[in-house]
Amino acid sequence: MNFMCRNNQNNTRWLITMLIILTAWHCSASGADETGKSSKQELASFQQVLPPPIPDSLYFAGERVPLWHFDVRESLDRELMVNVYFHSQTLRFIKLAPRYFSVIEPILKANNIPDDFKYLALAESGFDPRAQSPAGAAGIWQFMKETAKENGLEVTVEVDERYHLEKATEAACKYLHESFAKYGDWTTVAASYNAGRNGINRQVERQKETHYYNLLLNEETSRYVYRIMALKTIMEHPARYGFLVDEFYPSIPYHLVNVNGPVTDFAEFAKANGTNYKLLKMLNPWLRETFLMNKAGKQYEIKIPEEEYRK
Repeated sequence: MNFMCRNNQNNTRWLITMLIILTAWHCSASGADETGKSSKQELASFQQVLPPPIPDSLYFAGERVPLWHFDVRESLDRELMVNVYFHSQTLRFIKLAPRYFSVIEPILKANNIPDDFKYLALAESGFDPRAQSPAGAAGIWQFMKETAKENGLEVTVEVDERYHLEKATEAACKYLHESFAKYGDWTTVAASYNAGRNGINRQVERQKETHYYNLLLNEETSRYVYRIMALKTIMEHPARYGFLVDEFYPSIPYHLVNVNGPVTDFAEFAKANGTNYKLLKMLNPWLRETFLMNKAGKQYEIKIPEEEYRK
């Protein structure tokens, strides 16, 4: 008897619930009929998201990008969408570009490396001079420790020249030239910077193909060169992609102080040279400790910001 009462009560609650849902739906549908046109107009005016334009033609390091291949076009389109609509990050890249490109460009030119490789440095580190990957790659050019040493950089507890913009760029030029001698085209060279030469070599042997556009690569490397191309496209024509920037972060003027002995305290060293520890480290991220033992008596050039530059 009690069981039957509970069933009747449950059935009654279910019927009441269904009536409430149907009534709400009917009211909603009626309102939509009356104001549907207005609602659609409001929705359309709230946000209009347009696909970024794909250039009619594109060159990377003097090599034409085969945008007539559907897979190439779609891959570039993907990276354009990601970077155009990551507004804060891309704006920051545009603002920082003069500070870092003013250093990188002349070094690339002096070493006969195509200027477009400055965008590779950006893709690697996001203009973060202290960037370090989970795998241990470091600096603007994201060198691994052993690769850095092989290309002439000092990497110790006290001094890590992977974080030295000028010296790391010189080392990157050496590495890129060696890769070009092997592959013969700059696009595959760029891919090998991400996957490593051994990684590209394995895929070349496996797939019997030699060019980046014809190789099936892992997700990261398959997107890597297209990201570089997307950054180049956007930063060469920022207004075309909706970035209207009239203030950039300037280069920091500095002079060099030669050091060929130990520095016991860089905070005191900074004060003695008319600056502070924060700014000293900002300009010299390759100095990894608060001191420099320099037992070998090696000469180092330390950047000191010019007085009053912060104003």
